[in-house]
Amino acid sequence: MSRGKILLAIVFSLALAGFLFFNRKQNPLNAKPAATLPAAPPQPTPRLPAAFVIPDGDLKDSVVAAGAYLARHQLPNGELSYQADFINGGRSYSPSLTRLMGGAGALYTVCRVSNDLEYCDAGDLALDHYLEALVEDPQRFRGACLYAEGVCPLSGAALTVDTIYKRWQARADFLVGERRLLDTAVKLGYFILSLRIPEDGFYHALDPHFRASAQPDFYAAYAASQSLLALLELHEMSGNPFWLEQARGVNEFLVLQPVTEDPWRARAFVKLAQLGALSAEDKAYALRLAETIVAGEVRSLNPKNASFSSAAKLEGLANLAQFFFLSQAEHEWLVPEMNAFATFVRARQLPANDCNWTLSEETAAEFGGGIFSACEDPTIRVDGLQNWINGATAYLEYLGMTGE
Repeated sequence: MSRGKILLAIVFSLALAGFLFFNRKQNPLNAKPAATLPAAPPQPTPRLPAAFVIPDGDLKDSVVAAGAYLARHQLPNGELSYQADFINGGRSYSPSLTRLMGGAGALYTVCRVSNDLEYCDAGDLALDHYLEALVEDPQRFRGACLYAEGVCPLSGAALTVDTIYKRWQARADFLVGERRLLDTAVKLGYFILSLRIPEDGFYHALDPHFRASAQPDFYAAYAASQSLLALLELHEMSGNPFWLEQARGVNEFLVLQPVTEDPWRARAFVKLAQLGALSAEDKAYALRLAETIVAGEVRSLNPKNASFSSAAKLEGLANLAQFFFLSQAEHEWLVPEMNAFATFVRARQLPANDCNWTLSEETAAEFGGGIFSACEDPTIRVDGLQNWINGATAYLEYLGMTGE
């Protein structure tokens, strides 16, 4: 071989090696702790939210009072009060960012119920504040996650999507300052999918530090059903069938799991019913879920029990009542059960109480609308208020559907 050809071969080899090196540097391996991720869907086209009839009355007033408590105790930077003992004024706690994000979502629900933009403004202030905890690192993991308590929990991403969805329901847009919330929700959706285990459920958290590894020992009770709901909400907000396809796969897994008193699962069933995408297995599971909540009613309504969990039971039953109504199944049998749970919780919405306490005017003015846990535990916590606002609103929506 001539010297010129040899030099040409060497130059070509060096060029090829350089191309492969820089191409590898520009396209790093994307961390996939779970399923292989699908290709990016087409750019979504936002839609308008569905409208619900919210009847006036004491129940609606109670929802607004709970929202007023949240807004009244909000700091100027958007931070919500996580927990307060209304007797001694103590606020000693280890706050959960995931629960606080749910509190921001509850403010948007109150805005929608009351048609008062004051609560949407409070929600925007909280949401913008908590979105500072979003983490994106495309070299280590897909999408965006909510960094909370040292990890990126699956439930944190799902509840952030849910909060964006609730804002869309109340305001019908996706802009908060410079933030494009639908883009944020899509990134969170990809993070949720990145934690999917093929032919199984989810990893429930990712450690985003260094190698960005999934945490197989981390568990959150409702994370999988919250993720299913988030995927269905992404479909509703964007109109993109990609998210519905992903949700169907998750639902097929969840419908085979044991039944627990899971209000998020009930909310997801309503979304599936609205789409007309129900199987016989879905209907059977929803019925077992309702029966499970009702079967535990005597235990749940024991005066020693927390109002927070009873509010979550109302949320589950109210959404299941909507599900049964939409799927043309019997639903009236749940009304007395919902009334029982609602009465139990409202007896602990200050200034009312079932503990024979007499509250001063000052205490009532400061903590009125807040829902305390129990007579032995006079604390008001953000997730208890979220559960009540969600549950009572779902019951109001059901009453609006049925014309009650």
